[in-house]
Amino acid sequence: MIVSERTLKWALCLYPPLLFQRIWVRRFHPGFRGVDVKISNSFLNRNYNGSIFGGSIYAATDPFYAILFDQLMQRSGFKVRVWLKSASIQYLKPGLTSLYFTLVVTDEMIAEAKTALNTTGKFVKSYPMELYNKQGELCATVQNEVYLRTKFPGEKQKVAI
Repeated sequence: MIVSERTLKWALCLYPPLLFQRIWVRRFHPGFRGVDVKISNSFLNRNYNGSIFGGSIYAATDPFYAILFDQLMQRSGFKVRVWLKSASIQYLKPGLTSLYFTLVVTDEMIAEAKTALNTTGKFVKSYPMELYNKQGELCATVQNEVYLRTKFPGEKQKVAI
């Protein structure tokens, strides 16, 4: 489903798995070319040592590359299934304050996905993410492997966030 940046921002901000972990979409960039996300340190996601629970950090990074690629490909006329195929995370420093990350999808990334979809019907690629605290210190790095494939004939659209 094609939606506006503002509509999807609020849908995700109020989506219980993100809301209760204090994962907040600050904004989607125009045309879904990127996203800015904040993970607040709250009693709802704080571990015993006062830092953000690692599972909350991991959950915050899960949906965004897939969402961006889904919206970008739909706007380009592709009917695709998109999901996160795999991910890995390295925790470098405790998240004692809020954590922030920004993702940007470049023209080269889009062109590579379109070429693969047009030639083989699927696209699989891993992309890095970096999460920073309020002081600008790197706290975690993530590798997300995104999987896109063209829909099979007759396959119905399912909405899942």
